[in-house]
Amino acid sequence: MHHSIHDEAHLSNRNHWLRAAVLGANDGLISTASLLVGVAAASTSSQTLLLTGMAALTAGALSMAAGEYISVSSQADTEKADLDKERHELRHNAERELLELTKIYEARGLEHDLAHQVAVSLTEHNALEAHARDEIGLTDISEAKPIHASVASGLSFIAGAILPIIGILLLPAETLVWSLSSLTILGLMLLGIISARLGGAPVIPATTRIVVWGVLAMVATSLIGRLFGVAI
Repeated sequence: MHHSIHDEAHLSNRNHWLRAAVLGANDGLISTASLLVGVAAASTSSQTLLLTGMAALTAGALSMAAGEYISVSSQADTEKADLDKERHELRHNAERELLELTKIYEARGLEHDLAHQVAVSLTEHNALEAHARDEIGLTDISEAKPIHASVASGLSFIAGAILPIIGILLLPAETLVWSLSSLTILGLMLLGIISARLGGAPVIPATTRIVVWGVLAMVATSLIGRLFGVAI
């Protein structure tokens, strides 16, 4: 339903996959790094850390993909139910639906006669599309797409989680907690910059909120690991 008379890229077109991708990468990086920092603080071997990281990556990616699919599928079911209800109303209460559409356009600033004329024209063109867009707020941009969201979420979780796992292999064991934390913060900063650029948002606020929550998570798990001295 999104059309333009000239070439103009709108960032909102990315919403259906960008949210899932950013959420997945952020969760993958923070959850995996926080878990590894907590376990490393308990002085666990590199082999155990690597196994822990791979288990977290696998379970987390599958969980994110499944959770996103189920969540967005529920949204799609709700949208379908709303459209079915509109089809029924248009079939059995066409005049009332036309009046409802007219009132919507009046509320947006059109005079009654013009609002009625617009409502009639759009109803004749595609009544369901008009009501879906202007009454319910459904468009092709906001349409729920479970597969897209699931794949974006799962793959981005892996992309985020792989960074701290690589850190386990490359960083010195004696300073692993601090070096892994530093690597994760750099990764969070990069994620904040990328997500802000893709979404057209200010870079500093987007990066700051990602880094702050990531640091809090790592501090919490590190303290637990040091206090109890066991893998968590």
